Amino acid sequence: MPQSPLDITGAVLRLGSIRHDEMGLDAVLTRITEVARDSIPDAAEVTVTLVNGTEAKTAAHTGELALKLDTWQYEQGRGPCLDAAATGAVLIVADTTGERRWPEWSALAYAAGVRSCMSIGLPIQEAVVGALNLYGTRPDAFGRVAEPARTIAGHAAVALANAHLYDSTATLAAQMQEAMRNRAVIEQAKGIIMGQRRCTADEAFSMLARVSQNSNRKLRDVADALVQQVVRPVPGQPTAADR
Repeated sequence: MPQSPLDITGAVLRLGSIRHDEMGLDAVLTRITEVARDSIPDAAEVTVTLVNGTEAKTAAHTGELALKLDTWQYEQGRGPCLDAAATGAVLIVADTTGERRWPEWSALAYAAGVRSCMSIGLPIQEAVVGALNLYGTRPDAFGRVAEPARTIAGHAAVALANAHLYDSTATLAAQMQEAMRNRAVIEQAKGIIMGQRRCTADEAFSMLARVSQNSNRKLRDVADALVQQVVRPVPGQPTAADR
């Protein structure tokens, strides 16, 4: 059952219990929408909008209707979720039948059965902003819970920022490890060529680069093929150094 709008302890505890080493970014986003839907009365559907530069997307949603409501805003280039993400403000549509700021979107929302909504800006990091979007089926569903919802959104923003940082750090670490592996195999290939041709390291690298260009293959793949030929040579097959 939904919690009282003034009892936000459970929501904060659920958000604070997120383990970033056990949950990916997508799972954290889903958890945020679920916590908001369960914690805020009359929140029938919830989404999280993320905006990176000029590109906006719904990163998590509790239902297809909520996804459509967001998508209509992206198609029109304006709406409460986009404006909340851009300004960091709390924007409330008390009744979609009388909304004048986004009349076209409000008409679509009303036709879909949504009578009110609230979007809360989520500052995540310099390059990425977002909004927590709550959609209700009755008019004026969120006016009295704006402050408790803002508190929940604040904790959600912290959880999301931490998840985004953890995900970015993990991705960077994986990229660095891959780069180190690539460099290692290229150095091994250079050593093989230097031993076979009695040439310098620069000359060996030039030979690898030439084979890479002529065969339209990545340098790392050419180097790995040469190393594998030395480790597991195929009888009668020339090595890259012989080409």
